[in-house]
Amino acid sequence: MYRLSNDNSETSSDIGAVVLEKDPETKLPPSYQVVLINDDYTPMEFVVFVLQTIFGHNHQKSTEIMMIVHTKGKGVCGIFSKEIAEVMSYEVNTMAKDHGHPLLSEIEPLED
Repeated sequence: MYRLSNDNSETSSDIGAVVLEKDPETKLPPSYQVVLINDDYTPMEFVVFVLQTIFGHNHQKSTEIMMIVHTKGKGVCGIFSKEIAEVMSYEVNTMAKDHGHPLLSEIEPLED
């Protein structure tokens, strides 16, 4: 708490002290990344389709992410709050299952 007051001798014109409260510190919630896991069975075209449909990436960005997943074993699709990341990962896993593909996604906390 901050306190402002008049240090001069008190006179009849003094109206008192002004108290300013410090704004509460706000902290951003932690971020999570949705990660696709490579498998040897899901067609590359389906992975691109998933990235475009669920994450809204354009064809070029979707293809870039798909190639990272293919060559490195996993790749980041997007960064979200925990709740949104969970929903996105669930949508990927459900879509893959509904289409008969073993494609999986998971969420990981974003390291600072």
